[in-house]
Amino acid sequence: MKFVTFRSTVGEDRYRVGVVVSETEIIDVTSATGNTDLDETSVLGFFDLEKPFLQLAREIVRNPEAEQKLDRGDIKLVSPVPRPGKIICIGLNYRDHAEESGMAIPKSPVIFSKFSTCMIGPTDAIVIPAGSSQLDYEAELAFVIGRRAKNVKSRNALDHVFGYANFNDVSARDFQFADGQWQRGKSCDTFAPMGEFVVTTDEIPDPQNLSIKLRLNGQTMQDSNTGQMIFGVVELIEFLSQFITLEPGDIVATGTPPGVGFARKPPVYMKDGDIVEVEIEGLGVLSNPVKAAN
Repeated sequence: MKFVTFRSTVGEDRYRVGVVVSETEIIDVTSATGNTDLDETSVLGFFDLEKPFLQLAREIVRNPEAEQKLDRGDIKLVSPVPRPGKIICIGLNYRDHAEESGMAIPKSPVIFSKFSTCMIGPTDAIVIPAGSSQLDYEAELAFVIGRRAKNVKSRNALDHVFGYANFNDVSARDFQFADGQWQRGKSCDTFAPMGEFVVTTDEIPDPQNLSIKLRLNGQTMQDSNTGQMIFGVVELIEFLSQFITLEPGDIVATGTPPGVGFARKPPVYMKDGDIVEVEIEGLGVLSNPVKAAN
């Protein structure tokens, strides 16, 4: 199933959860969460595979009431995970990207984080922060944790995944390289677009065989396959869970393939008025405009 988080376009303050059933229709399955008054924190509960949400959502989709059927034009999609507990990112996880960056191939996963305030959804604007002129894109496969994970072995790793989504690891390269570490350059507001939806694992049997592309103003800038990752989803869960307790609703962004803007000759950076799209096989298209800070 393809899960979205949304608000009504008529000004609803609280979040709701839906399942995409066609290009134009969503079925509201918020009642399956057991809480129709969802906020940023309680949304995380529906990613918990220990709860009956998935089974109840499937029952609603099979026999929806008329009022549960919504036109996509009548709602506002937000990030599927509006305020995750953790956003864990993996650097240099495609061999060719490490090479184009002039970095050695990692012997173990390179880990950094983004702040939860980075999160935005489809069609939301990526804002170029004041003082930056080197805003870069990074198409990435993200997975959402669905079960508490600590010291997980590879054979059980995928049991801890709720689903997969498009992710754009937006980076201010001038901040990143000036600071000598990555936190500011990776964690400005709006630097974690995600969506449009999270696809459950039953629809993505092999996360290591998905086409991954990024387009900037319609031009393909990145074009690869998740099979090119140095460390796949299974290896990442086993590695991360040795040191970090992963919890339902946490996001892991698995790294980007070659073709990023700063490594091009000449470099290509996003600018005011651009449209950037991430498309991963089976996960739809994540599209965001770019705009300068006010």
